[in-house]
Amino acid sequence: MAALELRHLRYLLAVAEHGNFTRAAEELHISQPTLSQQIRQLERTVGVQLLDRTGRAVRLTDAGAVYTDHARRALRDLAAAERAVHDVQDLSRGHLRLGVTPTITAYLVGPLTAELHVRHPAVDLTLTEMTQDRMEAALLADDLDLGIAFAGPHLPGVTPTALFTETLSLVTGTPHPRTPTAPLPVRALKDERLALLSGDFATRGHIDAYFARHRAAPRIAVEANSIQALTEIVRRTTLATVLPDAIAHGHPHLTPVPLDPPLPSRTVTLLHREGAYRSAAARAFTELTGGFVRSAGYTPPA
Repeated sequence: MAALELRHLRYLLAVAEHGNFTRAAEELHISQPTLSQQIRQLERTVGVQLLDRTGRAVRLTDAGAVYTDHARRALRDLAAAERAVHDVQDLSRGHLRLGVTPTITAYLVGPLTAELHVRHPAVDLTLTEMTQDRMEAALLADDLDLGIAFAGPHLPGVTPTALFTETLSLVTGTPHPRTPTAPLPVRALKDERLALLSGDFATRGHIDAYFARHRAAPRIAVEANSIQALTEIVRRTTLATVLPDAIAHGHPHLTPVPLDPPLPSRTVTLLHREGAYRSAAARAFTELTGGFVRSAGYTPPA
């Protein structure tokens, strides 16, 4: 594919994304007349109108929608081919794009990054914390090589590999005046004031479903969108929270309190795009991650 044709595809995708020639031209750092001319040249080449320019916003025609789907895949596959050509099997250099969910960041990313750096110091890591739905979309768009998240319904084309089972508990500060020696009945939480993750976290949905199922309605005194904020709040107050046990076990000032019945466990998974090229760095990280969770003693996946 000639360079001019590649440029045409990128120009079309920019206009389709912005719905506006002016904003697309600004992003592409070209003039609007040049952009319009290049798009018309592309339309003459394919022999069909790709954009509807009659409304306030520029929209794809039916033919344009089909064409841009293929254009995105072509550019994505070309980028993967270029990475494959430059991939170095001995890992004397390399680059890994990893997405993680926030709760995973709190206890798993640090050890894995340290292990990667020790074993393969020439591999650069781009780490992005994001929600699982955004992560899976990024994998499909080839914006990520791998993701670490949770098992469940996945977008078509996203393939999970189970890593370990994550357990959760009520978590209090140490010492805590009401820390029980036996599992705490969930209904006893009706008098407990909690600090929980905000509703945009998948973990919060997991917790809320558990409380609803057992007809427990604790008072939510604090909502936070940061694991670090929660651990600091619980450490310095009498508030309790709900977190993965791995976070509490790794924090000297937190104590996990098992609940009865226990909170449902979750399966932590390594995600990749089905059929995607697996670079040497991605393969090395996959092997490293599996070895780490086994040596760390995490509960194997069910």
